[in-house]
Amino acid sequence: MNRLFTYFIQGLVLVAPFGITGYIVYRIFMFTDGLLSTYLIEHLGINTPGLGILIIFVLLVLLGMVGQTILARPIKILINRVLTKTPFLKLIYSSINDLFSAFIGKERKFHRPVMVLINKENDLWKMGFVTQDTPINIGDNEVIAVYFPFSYAFSGEIYFVPATSIKVLSIPPAEAMKFIVSGGVSIADFRHTNYKSIR
Repeated sequence: MNRLFTYFIQGLVLVAPFGITGYIVYRIFMFTDGLLSTYLIEHLGINTPGLGILIIFVLLVLLGMVGQTILARPIKILINRVLTKTPFLKLIYSSINDLFSAFIGKERKFHRPVMVLINKENDLWKMGFVTQDTPINIGDNEVIAVYFPFSYAFSGEIYFVPATSIKVLSIPPAEAMKFIVSGGVSIADFRHTNYKSIR
């Protein structure tokens, strides 16, 4: 009986990651495709799975291309100014804009994984990401903003750490984030990690 239960757990561990990943991809696909599928069926009589995603992808590419032109720049500035001046919209827009720019685009924030010396006496280190390169002066100390994600969660906390306690990692940011979020279970290549002062 114990052996059957062991085999069951091993089978669950083997299948669960594939099943959960497939389900999440399926739900994202259905939600995204469903944004336009109702319109396509009702007005154009087209019922092709995946067509909605293709149209959304093409529209976003075109918007991205237009957004890079000189003609679109004044419109972007105007919309940005309106949204940042409106009290309630400012809070929502700035939060979402900062969140997106932190992960994607030219102004990515989580691009520098670091190790921070938390406890010098016991030589304890914590992995995080520098979010602001410019040091902040607090009294006589020069500190850097470092974000520490929580394991198995989409949250974290900010610490202001002395620049001398921070060492930059040479591993890719995505690999560092995966290692932290997985609670250290994910394999990260630290063999070629080059510790160097952030300065």
